[in-house]
Amino acid sequence: MFLELAKARYSCRAYKQDPVPADKIALLLEAARLAPTGCDHQPQRIFVCQSPEALAKVRGCTPCHFNAPVVMVICYDEPHCYHRPFDGHVTGYTDTAIVTTHIILEAQELGLGTCWVAHFDPAKVIQAFNLPKNIVPAALLPIGFPAEGPCARHSERVPAETFTKFL
Repeated sequence: MFLELAKARYSCRAYKQDPVPADKIALLLEAARLAPTGCDHQPQRIFVCQSPEALAKVRGCTPCHFNAPVVMVICYDEPHCYHRPFDGHVTGYTDTAIVTTHIILEAQELGLGTCWVAHFDPAKVIQAFNLPKNIVPAALLPIGFPAEGPCARHSERVPAETFTKFL
């Protein structure tokens, strides 16, 4: 059941150094592929960092890598995003948020831990990975098998009535 999966998911901040099997990474990327995006433009661009060199680059961009064996750098290709005609709003961050959510929920289903990281220097990511101007980094996603250690279970939630208004 979806709500049980959503309740079980937490921000993992300690990972075993076991490699993440290629078939599990493929399933995570399939979840990303199936994510809805603005007008289905699918502007997500995902860099799967698993080599020592790529992971060292990630570590140079954020302290929040948690030594995960895989870190996905979730980006969007700005010209491929939906641009709302009324005000020019670009859906890139929304699209990548949906994509990232799909990945983290599939990871939970597969027994993998994740932590959505927004604490990174985008300019450093762009430089480290030599990204072209049109590719915008939106999130970092450490992934691996959870180890004993710090986590944020996000178990304290406000009642739905505090953020809902029926009209």
